[in-house]
This record gives sequence, C-alpha cells and structure tokens, in this order.
Amino acid sequence: MCLLTYFPPGATPDLTALRNGARVNKDGHGFAVVTDASVMVGRGMDAEEILDEFAAVRARYPDRPALFHSRYATHGAVSIDNCHPFRLGRDRRTVLAHNGVLPRRVRPAPYDPRSDTRIAAGTYLPHMPFGSLDTTQGRRGLESWLGASKLVILTIDPGFAHNAYIFNESAGIWDDGIWYSNPGYRPEPEPALLRARAWLYVCESCGEVDFGRRGRYCGSCGWCFLCANPFPHCDCAQRTGTGVTLRRQTVR
Repeated sequence: MCLLTYFPPGATPDLTALRNGARVNKDGHGFAVVTDASVMVGRGMDAEEILDEFAAVRARYPDRPALFHSRYATHGAVSIDNCHPFRLGRDRRTVLAHNGVLPRRVRPAPYDPRSDTRIAAGTYLPHMPFGSLDTTQGRRGLESWLGASKLVILTIDPGFAHNAYIFNESAGIWDDGIWYSNPGYRPEPEPALLRARAWLYVCESCGEVDFGRRGRYCGSCGWCFLCANPFPHCDCAQRTGTGVTLRRQTVR
C-alpha cells in the first residue's frame, strides 16, 4: 500500500512514525525537500540511511514543504529506480510521489520493470492531461483519475501557483500538522489491544464501522488493522504465509 507523508513548511518530521511506515513498506524509500533553488531528492533501499539523509536535509530547510515515501511494490521491480519520488517528465523542478494503484493505462506491460507511478510521472502526467492543476477542473480531473490513490507534488516551477499540492487529501490523515496517506505510520497494536477493541473498529480506508467481525481485516474492503495494507497485500499474511485463510481468521 505504501506510505506517503507530506510535511508543510515548519512541520518537524516524526522519525518514529516514518520508521513505522518503513518497517511495513520495505521495497524502497525516498524523500524530496524544496530548497531555495531546487527540489532536493534522495532515494534508496536502506530505510535508516534514507531517513538519516532526509532528517539532515530537512533540518537545513525547515520552512519549505517536503515529502517522504516508503514503497510497497504492486507493479514493477523492487529497485532504486522505482523508489519515489519521481521527476515530472524531464523537468527537474517538479517531483511527485504516490500511494495506491494507478489506472490500467499506466501500468507496466509484461517484462517492463517500471512501476505504474514511474510510468505516469515519465510519460503521462507531464502532458497535463487534465489541464492546469491550479484550476478546479484540473484538480477534479486528476483526483477522479487517481480514484482511491493519493498524490503529492512538490515544485519550484513558476508555472505553478504553489510549491506543494496534495491530491485526494481528504482520504489521508492529518496528525500533529503532518499529512499521512494512511495509518501505516502508527505503531502496530498489541494483540491484547486488538482483541479488546475489535468491536470498535472503524476502517480508516473505507470508513465502514465493523461491529460484527473479530478479525484483523475490515469486512468491507479487506484493510488490515495491524499493518495498514489492503488484502492481498497484507504484510501480516506474507509474514505468516497463511494467505486467504488468515483473512478469515478470528481473533480469540
């Protein structure tokens, strides 16, 4: 499912929250920070190394927008080339990062190692198919195309009215002045807490209130309350190797 985090100007990164997200989403990490003259980008496979680099860069530019991304691969190879963020086409002034699964038209063909986001950033979105993102029509067009996905753009291009944009912002979570694309930044709850509060579940993915289920998955959309990934991309299922059976398991 990935975890995409946006830091508005002045927001201090919660490195513990980012480590929680990196622990669940292990397929590469990256950041972008707007500076005085550029958008500085760092990417890599080692979470601690990229987190340290991000913290250092952010400390130098605390009053500019920034983002951090930890990837859970759904399309494309697990490689540094598929780590977010990506440049928008050939323009080094603008980058984007994404959480979710994009429409079929930008998904890779068989044997194409690129991810869907990498394809969208490189060949589809640079043409501004929905018009200016500073217009209501352009924003609505892009958000409709994204579906349930979320997207953050950072830019120093004077053609944009702002340095930062969040698309489908309402589908994410604002917590202490920082925006997270999903609750994957939170620590994994203890099993006892999971049992005690099972009847209170409100799915933060689809919003359904689940009174009857006693398992770890939302009965409506399959969201996992432990690792904050949707079934079948649940990290818990992969760790235990139980697959579909785990989804039907009840917590006793």
